[in-house]
Amino acid sequence: MPNAYLALSIGMLVTLASPAAAQDVHDHVAMGVAAVQAHDIKTGLAHFEAALAQDSTSYEANWRAAIALMDEGEAIPDSVPSAHRDSLYARAEMLARRAVAADSSRAEGHFALAAAVGRASLTKGKKERIRRAAVIRDEARRTIAIDPRHDGAYHILGRWNAEIMRLSGLSRFFAKRFLGAGIFGKASWEEAISNMEQAVELDPGRIYHRLELAEILADRKRYADARRELDQVAALPDRELMDPVYRRRAAELARKIADRK
Repeated sequence: MPNAYLALSIGMLVTLASPAAAQDVHDHVAMGVAAVQAHDIKTGLAHFEAALAQDSTSYEANWRAAIALMDEGEAIPDSVPSAHRDSLYARAEMLARRAVAADSSRAEGHFALAAAVGRASLTKGKKERIRRAAVIRDEARRTIAIDPRHDGAYHILGRWNAEIMRLSGLSRFFAKRFLGAGIFGKASWEEAISNMEQAVELDPGRIYHRLELAEILADRKRYADARRELDQVAALPDRELMDPVYRRRAAELARKIADRK
């Protein structure tokens, strides 16, 4: 009898420890967050997807899965055609939209949607990218309206302004005149710099913010200011999965503008 009881107890412990048995949506989200923080994106994503399999309307699982999908896709260079990367971005956008539908009063869903629409737009034609530009800006602004200290949303706005201003004057005219994208007239280099500087101020240790700010400053021929940001990048420790890639981009830009006045 004692042996049978012991066997039953061990069996119960094995069952409770089994990943498939006792983990609910909250457990999977918590384990997904821990995995992502350890830079294990695939395991994190697997947990978020497991949470969604139990509750497809979970706000946390949807927006966190969307971010993880974008992180996985970003590891594949944009210069390389990739149907897999494109599918990751498409699913990220779908999940981000579902997060906002689940709870539109919280910031991270709107941020995930702004980022996902931006990423997914890379796979679209010119007209569709122009049409989606308004969504990116609107969702980033909604994020900031809810959380004025959201550095990621300021980063998106800074990049949004910069990418529009990097277009030729003819391209911007075409978008405004023939495609009805009057929102392009709201973009400016001043806003690009101001928003990215705000992102840096809110999270000065994030390499990506400083790299993007340096690139914008270099576009404006403010080379000394750009070099200061790049010096900061060189001094900062890696914190995020893509930081080694951003650091290489920063070093390349530093070499490019080293002697420019």
